[in-house]
Amino acid sequence: MASLGKAITLACMPHLFDPITLRKVTFRNRIGVSPMCQYSSEDGFANDWHLVHLGSRAVGGAALVTAEATAVSAIGRISPADLGIWKDEHVTELGRIASFIEAQGAVAGIQIAHAGRKASTARPWDGGRPLSNEQGGWDIVGPSALAFSAEHRVPKELDAAGLSEIRAQFRAAALRAKSAGFRYLELHAAHGYLLHSFISPLSNQRTDEYGGSLENRARIVLEIARELREVWSTDRVLGVRLSCTDWSERGITIEDTVRIAQWLEKEGVDLIDCSSGGNLAKAIVPAAPGYQVPFAEAVKHGTKLAVAAVGMLTEAKQADEIIREGKADFVFMAREMLRDPYFGVNAAHALKHKAPVPKQYTRAH
Repeated sequence: MASLGKAITLACMPHLFDPITLRKVTFRNRIGVSPMCQYSSEDGFANDWHLVHLGSRAVGGAALVTAEATAVSAIGRISPADLGIWKDEHVTELGRIASFIEAQGAVAGIQIAHAGRKASTARPWDGGRPLSNEQGGWDIVGPSALAFSAEHRVPKELDAAGLSEIRAQFRAAALRAKSAGFRYLELHAAHGYLLHSFISPLSNQRTDEYGGSLENRARIVLEIARELREVWSTDRVLGVRLSCTDWSERGITIEDTVRIAQWLEKEGVDLIDCSSGGNLAKAIVPAAPGYQVPFAEAVKHGTKLAVAAVGMLTEAKQADEIIREGKADFVFMAREMLRDPYFGVNAAHALKHKAPVPKQYTRAH
């Protein structure tokens, strides 16, 4: 009888291919393409690689396709080859990509970011090591003068003027994203980059109003979210990616994250993208299929926000169960989307739903 009750309950719940509307944006299903750095830009400009990479996932049936961590300033890049949105000239090519994604029935999204103390490194396939000035690197900034690792540069601690400039850069980036036609904007506050490094006590040793208590450490994130909501149209969706734990007893916990999410909800944020880690060079992470889903579930139960589950989500049935069991509102995928750009179409077939197949490809379906 218990199994019958569970089956009836699941049948009444939303499933992976139920549409969902946030503000005035309707997503055709619950599948999102996570931001994935491509390290393929020159001077921050998007190009044909980004068009094909992102466009093919829109053609493949995802509901949301989000462009990679896009730097709000040149020194906020992870590497010299990162995508950028720090100048108006970047808008045209980003707009071409957003337009194509939307034409395929998906929502065009972009993640805006500042790498902070993890900036100025080589591309992963070039070794990923910190770059000297002679190698094309640059001076970096952070909440405190604490290097990410023994190999990394020591960042300059941001003062009041520097923080004001950071807020202005994110605000300007949001305006450019709006001009380019994106309808989902994600603030990157995870993975050890600038905003996460403010939140985490592992990297923030400040004694001013941006250090100490959790509320102080989260202050810059809340201020930026407020700035973004002011300029991002009220009919468009605003999300924040958070690292829900640092995987350290001395770091952020899921309880901290739920509190931050509650504060972000008051600032007009619509969605929390629930990831983890990235602020310790040698963290021990218990990675396994769905290992981060409980973080999304905790934020969902602790707020009224939409949440996205991420992390080793690879199968249609697995993704569908996350939605049906009420653990998350979306599943965002990264590596699986690299393996299968048409995951949305193939998952629909596997789950016996109508597949979002482009007319050009119907002869194969």
